[in-house]
Amino acid sequence: MRTHQLRAVFTTVATALAAALLVTTSTGPASANQHTPAPAFTLSVLFTNDMESALLGVAGDGTDEGPILDGGPHPYGSPSRVKTLMDTLRTEATTGRPEPGQAVRRGEITLSGGDNFLAGPEFSASLERGVPFYDALAVREIGYDASAIGNHEFDFGPDVFAQFLESMGGSLEFVSANLDFSGEPVLDAHADDGTIVSSKVLRTRGERIGLIGLTTPELPAISSPRGVRVSGELAEIANGLAGDFARRGIDKVVLVSHLQDIDNELALVPHLSGVDAVVGAGGGEILAGPGDRLIPGDVAERGFPLYADDATGRTVPVVTTTGDYKYIGRLVLNFDRRGEVIGVDEARTGPVRVSGVGPDAVAGDPGVRAQVEKPVAEHLETLAETVVATSEVPLNGVRADIRSRETNLGNLVADSLRWAGTRQAAEYGVTPPQVGIQNGGGVRNDSVLPAGEVTALDTYEIAPFSNFVAVVPEVPRATFRQLLERGVAAAPGAAGAFMQVSGVSFTYDPARQAQVVEEGTNTVVTPGERVRDVRLDDGTVVVSDGQVVEGPPISVATNDFSARGGDGYPFGDLSFTPVGMTYQQALQQYLADGLGGTVTAERYPVGGTGRITAL
Repeated sequence: MRTHQLRAVFTTVATALAAALLVTTSTGPASANQHTPAPAFTLSVLFTNDMESALLGVAGDGTDEGPILDGGPHPYGSPSRVKTLMDTLRTEATTGRPEPGQAVRRGEITLSGGDNFLAGPEFSASLERGVPFYDALAVREIGYDASAIGNHEFDFGPDVFAQFLESMGGSLEFVSANLDFSGEPVLDAHADDGTIVSSKVLRTRGERIGLIGLTTPELPAISSPRGVRVSGELAEIANGLAGDFARRGIDKVVLVSHLQDIDNELALVPHLSGVDAVVGAGGGEILAGPGDRLIPGDVAERGFPLYADDATGRTVPVVTTTGDYKYIGRLVLNFDRRGEVIGVDEARTGPVRVSGVGPDAVAGDPGVRAQVEKPVAEHLETLAETVVATSEVPLNGVRADIRSRETNLGNLVADSLRWAGTRQAAEYGVTPPQVGIQNGGGVRNDSVLPAGEVTALDTYEIAPFSNFVAVVPEVPRATFRQLLERGVAAAPGAAGAFMQVSGVSFTYDPARQAQVVEEGTNTVVTPGERVRDVRLDDGTVVVSDGQVVEGPPISVATNDFSARGGDGYPFGDLSFTPVGMTYQQALQQYLADGLGGTVTAERYPVGGTGRITAL
């Protein structure tokens, strides 16, 4: 059983956060333009993170002028442009005359911070095709030296991650020292063959660089690792590996970590020793200096790099960049002969935007465009032509309606969650759900789908987020009542928290006391009194005339956003398990398999079936 409580596993990081934030404004090691000893070696750390299947590029705000250099579909990002730009930056880092303040001997390493793929229409092209995945082909062609393991690698369960690794054909090693794969044979085999490692020695220009990987301890709560075990002893693990590197005479060490928020990396550094630099991932923060060119519309949150002092008082640079192939991060470190960092070359350190337009435009690599981007674009076109079901009735997903009252599309989406939770229950060892709950804010098409064909693209427009079906197996009845109260707290107004339900019907009185929750904690400050009667589809009475009827807890299927307390849902500390399927996949499969391809007027009449009734 998995839990979304971190308990003690991340306390080392969390308790140090405040202290770490106090040192992030440090000026860091002496920069290249200060008076320092001549460096013996200069290392350029090139990296991307959180690429998340943005295989076709991204848009800007239109303020850059000029044609798109490579004729691609979007002016920024894309793996083909990253390939071109990464090759250029590698060459600049190691050949020609050294830049002022750099050593004659120069090397580079290229890292991915993880989250190499993400649920969505682009990744569905890989799932449909099978091995080799398009995302893996992109990563392979860019030519990283190693990749961290992020949370999204497990979103579809260990088997799909194993397929991604298989797609790499042994060309890349994935580093994570705090994950134990022995409970998942398909991934343990990759640990045995050296595809997954806890640390790695990279070699560049005659130097050995020790690399350590860490993955967020939140993994069981935010993804679907199934039998993969996660340790929260991050500092202890990293320090042990750094000490081992030192004993082997490896005096340059980089940590690549996927901890979901750069502040978590900053909080970890004061507990580390022997690590020279940290490349963080998972948070998507935009770090940049005043002279760095950003994609129009992006705004720097803090400088690049950030700094924190480690356990020995050494100042350690900490970097990250935002995802979607939009930037290549570059951290240039100068080392003395003892392997100590004596400066960060801040003139050449920072994010390098990936652009197909403007003065820094690069043309995408033709091979990556042909192997990856062209077939994925064609797949998206087919989604609009792929019919997954036929509806006898119009399906109402209008924003104001689905956030304020029962609609037939809301019922359909909630039913699909319960259906998927039941279908996946045995594999993930959870109680089959009796109830399904979908927050109205997660249904996004904002339209009435006309009677007739429902396409695969329609399902992505209805359910566009990378939210996964999750089962909360033991919801006490009093808590379940307050969940329903949360759904109707804003009534008669519209709110994203309004819930569409499956497997249950209830009445509520909008004139009675609305629930109030404490912002940030979702603690119920004032219990709601609006929900008057609640009955499960099997006839079980849960609430009668406003009073909870004693009985066993209720198993609920929802999405992981809601299970973690999104929209203020007061699940509290209840354990939940993501079951390896997005809510979009659940909807599409329910339409095709659960309903046999037909949405009938009898089952989903316009206006709903009376699951939610306002008195």
